Amino acid sequence: MRGTTRLIWIVVALALLAAPLGLPPFAMTLLTEAVILGLFAMSLDLMFGYTRLVSFGHAAAYGFGAYACGWLLLHTGMPLLFAVFAAGLLTGVMAIGVGWICTLATGVSFSMLTLAFAQLLYAISFKWTSVTGGSDGLAGIPRTIGPFGFAALSSKTGFYYLALACLVGGFLVCRALVRSPFGAVLRGIRENEAKTTALGYNTRLYKIAVVAISYGLGGLAGALYAPFAGFANTELLFWLLSGQVLIMVIVGGAGTLIGPVLGAAFFMLMEHQLSAWTEAWALYFGLIFIAFVLFAPQGIWGLATGWLQMGRSRANPRL
Repeated sequence: MRGTTRLIWIVVALALLAAPLGLPPFAMTLLTEAVILGLFAMSLDLMFGYTRLVSFGHAAAYGFGAYACGWLLLHTGMPLLFAVFAAGLLTGVMAIGVGWICTLATGVSFSMLTLAFAQLLYAISFKWTSVTGGSDGLAGIPRTIGPFGFAALSSKTGFYYLALACLVGGFLVCRALVRSPFGAVLRGIRENEAKTTALGYNTRLYKIAVVAISYGLGGLAGALYAPFAGFANTELLFWLLSGQVLIMVIVGGAGTLIGPVLGAAFFMLMEHQLSAWTEAWALYFGLIFIAFVLFAPQGIWGLATGWLQMGRSRANPRL
């Protein structure tokens, strides 16, 4: 069965690498957006899935990263690759302050503070017209090549591979983190914070660190979205996006890293298919979400691994 699982991963990897060769431009646009949203959802999973820090304002990371990258590309002429990573780094640095304040509270109070910060940035994006463009946002964001080349990144195919590389790199970093002693402390905070504190760990510092890392990766996703779409506007900071990414994590499977990526792809697919059939697509997707919560709380990835485990048990009854 391990050989079967490895074969599945190889097929998926080859399909993603070969996608530009066989998919039409519109499908590639959707796939690139799904990859970016997958990185965004995975970033929230570090907080929600592994530390049980429920954020109602994770759109702050996405929107801040998008605005930062858009402003750098529009006003500094910084090469695309540098601007994307600089925006992600700036978001992570900003999140240290956010985490320091939000972790003064716990539970629902923590969640509401994250929402408050997101709404604060949303209000600032409206008022600070000289920087954010106000309600119009930042338009015409270029994919600046810069003096160091990287001309391939300006094409749709090149940008898709950049987004895919960021997703894979983010996954490898997150997997290393959750498998490290740092990740063990995060799981301890999730299961029993009081016990983890009694063991001598400063749980607040760990929570601030995971907020900064999570926001940094979310900001990287937003930084990819700005040159991908060519604009950054206030909708990227709106509370609705925070709710949507939380749904992606839950539907995909919280605490798995790969599950939220699948949840993002599933959300994108359902949104486009249902919106083509009816204007009330959100109502039907809400019913699908309720079904997942009630009947498959482990999410898509949990269902998939469960089926593989069932197949392994049938193939070898001794297990």
